[in-house]
Formats: sequence, C-alpha cells, structure tokens
Amino acid sequence: MLAPPSRRNFLALLGGAAATSILSDTTAVAFPPPAMSSHFKLSIITDEISQDFGHALEVASKEFGLGYVELRGLWNKNLINLDGKEIAEARRLLDKFGLQVTDFASPLFKTDWPGAPMSKFSPKKPQFGADFTFSQQDEVLERCIAVAKAFGTARIRCFDFWRLDDPKPFREAMDDKLRQTAARVLDKKITLLLENEFACNTATGTEAGRTLHAVQSPNLLLNWDPGNAAYRGEIAFPDGFEKLPKNRIGHVHCKDVVRKPDGSFEWAAMGRGIIDFVGQFRALVKAGYRGTMSLETHWQGGGTPEESSRQSFAGWKEELSKADAL
Repeated sequence: MLAPPSRRNFLALLGGAAATSILSDTTAVAFPPPAMSSHFKLSIITDEISQDFGHALEVASKEFGLGYVELRGLWNKNLINLDGKEIAEARRLLDKFGLQVTDFASPLFKTDWPGAPMSKFSPKKPQFGADFTFSQQDEVLERCIAVAKAFGTARIRCFDFWRLDDPKPFREAMDDKLRQTAARVLDKKITLLLENEFACNTATGTEAGRTLHAVQSPNLLLNWDPGNAAYRGEIAFPDGFEKLPKNRIGHVHCKDVVRKPDGSFEWAAMGRGIIDFVGQFRALVKAGYRGTMSLETHWQGGGTPEESSRQSFAGWKEELSKADAL
C-alpha cells in the first residue's frame, strides 16, 4: 500500500506552481497551433508512449503533431505521487514542447465500495502506480485538485468503484458519493470526468446514461470511452452513444477492441477493431462536440508501447480523416 505524504506537506511542495487552465475562464498560455488540427482537441495519454516523460512529449509534439496531452504516469510514478521538483520538471518539459494538459487521469474512486463483496476486478497489485483504499479517497481528491491546478487543468478523471456482480444495493450510495464529491469541488472550479470503465460499475453507454441521470451535478461530466463499452459487450456506437446526454460529454477516449473466438475481448489498434469510430466521430461533430479527445492505446501488438501507440495513432488519424473530422 502506498503511503502518501500529508496534504500540508504535499501542497507545500507545489508552492506557487498553479498554471492557467486551457478550459477555465482565465487566459491560457499562448502556444503555436498544433501541426495536426481537428474538430476536436486531440491528445494522447503520455504513458501509453513511454514513462520517459520528455521522450513521450517529444513524440506527441514533433512526430504526432499534437497540441495537447493527458497525464497519468510519469517516470514510473502516478501523477499524485510526484514531488514538487518532479512537477516543476514536468511543467518545464510541457513548456519546452508547447503542449497543454487536457485533464488529469487520476485514480479517484478506483477502489472497492465499503461494505460490498470484494469485486473480482479489484487488482492484486497497483494499477498505473496507484493503490488507495476507500478511506484514503478524501486525501486522494485533495492531491488531485492540487496537481491538476499545477498542470493548468480544471478537469479530473474519476470512476465509480470496482464493479460488483450486483451493484443495486449500493448504487444509490455510490451516486450520492459522486454528488457529494462534485459539490465539494464546485467552488474550486473543478470538473469531474466520470469514465465508463469496463471494470467499474459504470461501464457502458447505457450505464453511463443512468448514472448521469441520477447525478445531475453540473460539474460532473462523462469521459466517454467507446472501447470500454465494447469491452463490456455493448455495441458502443450507435447503441451506447444513443443513451448518452450529449451535452454532458466532457472528454473522449479512443481505443479499439476485437472479439476473440471464445466471445471475450482484447484491445486492438485504432481502426483494426469492431467499433465504428468513423460513425462515432461524425456523430460527435453533428452533436456539436468540440472538446478534448485522447488516444489511449492499451493495445500492445506493436512490440513496444511507443510503436504500438505509433500504429494506433496512424489508425486514429485515418478514422478521423474518413469522418471529415480533421
């Protein structure tokens, strides 16, 4: 179990590092336009390329032509475990490559719900360098807020606890926890992005539609992930997408999925799987979505994370082009 430092010490490490947010009312840092432009603000989760943060940024900026990145793991550490010097270095590198941060991919609420049976999806070892109990979530949230602001974003990705075989007895309490957390960060101008995660209780478009209807908090939006929905067995587009309130989509993840002969699923490079991403991108444009969108490679068939991301990026770019979204 990781033992995070106290909130006071952690905030002291950050010092005055808060930057302007690309999605806040403040004026953002002026960077040159990205080499690859789109209807969407395109980015990639950097640790899908490399844990060497500087190298990942160089690939994202110079090779892929992106203007944005999403942060999760840097130098084999989860973002909320970075110290002040590491945060300062990370910000220096972002400035060097002219990249802005879309959102903070936090581990908030990726934990078991107290009093419920142990989830079969509860990991045996930390995921993405993070492993926090339910009792630690308040401190996780405070550190997420501080780190997000230090990196110039007001948006924090979250989840709704490891998936239960029968969540119904606990669902209202989970919804209430999301409401309480959204209310807690509202005056800090923080937006929570609830991801439909295949291993959590909101996994599909249908489930996401239900959760968003139950939790009407204006600063809780959806991180729509068609790949996770498909991995759970839903036809992500058009079926899952149709169930979503389009005005509550705050971020989009892109990764593809294939169905194996035994009926289970595995990740695929973008454009090589079963998801109709061309239709999905066209539908997002038609719905007026102009927000952020990240490639989350996950597929490992390229031999290395970098090469896998390179191939998946090529497929992503082709799908966006076919959808007239570039």
